[in-house]
This record gives sequence, structure tokens and C-alpha cells, in this order.
Amino acid sequence: MRILSLGIAAFFGLAILTPASSSAGEIVSLSGYPAGTIVIKTKERRLYYVTSSGEAIRYPVGVGKAGMAWAGTTTIDGKYIKPAWQAPESIKKDYSRLPKVVPGGSQANPMGAAAMTLSGGGQYAIHGTNNPGSVGGFVSHGCIRMHNQDIMDLYARVNVGTTVVVLR
Repeated sequence: MRILSLGIAAFFGLAILTPASSSAGEIVSLSGYPAGTIVIKTKERRLYYVTSSGEAIRYPVGVGKAGMAWAGTTTIDGKYIKPAWQAPESIKKDYSRLPKVVPGGSQANPMGAAAMTLSGGGQYAIHGTNNPGSVGGFVSHGCIRMHNQDIMDLYARVNVGTTVVVLR
């Protein structure tokens, strides 16, 4: 009985000490962009979805590693649930043993639950991840990584053609 009590105490102790994963819905002030715009502040490792004049939903994101971050204005040109993934040439150079295609829904697929591709050559996307610990860091080859529940929330809010502004 004592072992069971210790196990229960350890479980609840871990539940209290383990940080909760991010969830969508943190409303913050953000001015200067029209409603419906996505703004990514790379230095902050945050993505903002502008909902109305002066307000936005803020999400934590993983962004490009040193030398792989970028800035500019683009648009969403595709939306995909559980997409298959084929590594772009820039990633294949660093990871030569990657399979040609990783099926959608696979635990090995870095796109997570959904992806929204960005115009300008197909190299970058805003996507989920099967590695939630990477969200909040400088971790990618230029893509924007979100918690799976956050990408699903954002996915439901935006359309193909949505403007995306990426700032340093």
C-alpha cells in the first residue's frame, strides 16, 4: 500500500511540476496590421494572428536556426492535414539518410498534424510538430513550427491567400 501511495504522490508531483503545453487563445495587443494577417516575430519566437484592430492571438513557435531564419512578406499557398513530407535539398544536405518521402501521420514526419505552405518556392511552411519540445527554440531550416493543437487552431482560422509577415 505504501508503494502505491508513493507512486500516486510521484504522479501528482510530476503533474504539478510539468509545464503545460501551450494552447491557443492568448489574446494580446498588436497594432499596425489588418485583421486576418499572420505576423511572426522571429526574435520573440511568437506567431500572431491578427483578429481585429489592435488585437491578436499569440502562439509560441520554433523558428529558423542561426543562418536559416528569414524575413519578408509572403502568403499561404496551400493547406494540408497530415501531409506527407519530402525533405528539401537544404535539409537533404545535412541529413543524407532521410527517406525520399515520409508518410503523413507517421511519427517520423516533422510536419505534425497540419501544414500551411508559403508562397515563394515551396521551401517553407507553418506546420505542427511531433517534437513539442522544439517549439520555442531556434530549431528549423526556416519553417515555422507550432504545437499540433495550435496549428489546428490557426489552420481553421486562415485561408489560402492569407498574408504572412515574418520579422527578425
